[in-house]
Amino acid sequence: MDAADEAQDREFHGDYEIWGGDIDPAAVELARHNAALAEVEDLYRPYRPKRRTRATMAREKGLTPLAEALWKQDGRDPATLAQNYANPSLGVDTIDDALAGASDILAEEISDDAAIRKELRQRMARRAVLASRAANPEQDSVYRLYYDFSCPVAKLQGHQILALNRGEKEGFLKLSVDLPGAEGSALVCRHALRPGKTVSSFVKAAAEDAYARLIAPAAERELRNDLTSRAAEGAMGNFSLNLKPLLLQPPVKGAVTMGLDPGYRNGCKVAVVDGTGK
Repeated sequence: MDAADEAQDREFHGDYEIWGGDIDPAAVELARHNAALAEVEDLYRPYRPKRRTRATMAREKGLTPLAEALWKQDGRDPATLAQNYANPSLGVDTIDDALAGASDILAEEISDDAAIRKELRQRMARRAVLASRAANPEQDSVYRLYYDFSCPVAKLQGHQILALNRGEKEGFLKLSVDLPGAEGSALVCRHALRPGKTVSSFVKAAAEDAYARLIAPAAERELRNDLTSRAAEGAMGNFSLNLKPLLLQPPVKGAVTMGLDPGYRNGCKVAVVDGTGK
């Protein structure tokens, strides 16, 4: 590694001191090769300080070893494994409470998997569908065209995205983004379930919970933010294309033109162009 690489590594480590924990070498390599910020954030998700979650509370109750045992998917009965973890003094009154806490831990661990998030992000960009429904079908508005609307996100036009966002903000529309059928849940389960192992219904349920409760809402927000950013950039590009010929058009021949900028705060500005364009 040369001096430039070492300096870049030091800068990268310093920028991510807020995460706590060790810096993953894979993240350093991604950053050096200008990987997408989302991929680096996915790698650091497990180290990011989190608010108090259901999984956090389950870990505080000593249920991490139970979650690890269930994650092995070795065919042992979950209820049998959970027998020794019922402890009313810690708030784990029954075996079901212990299993629920272990499921929360597994769901959070699955949701923090960078590979799952990356594949899901790519899948949603290709195949996700945005659906729009009326908040009140009886109420007329300029958004009636979108009262019963759905379109693959890959085919959405910029003006449609901006109009849908306005309709949602004004309370006329309710929007949702998801993959067709159960593709998203199936993708997460495929990563979570161990090949060659007996299918664990407990881990499968935890994976489905991770997708529905933790992964899908975050993926939808991320995708919609990306769509909005691209639509806004496109709108500004069109505006600049339309504005440029207006600004560059020649003055009216033989006429004097005056432009006034009514600046109430910093004073008015006046520009005058004579009949020769000077």
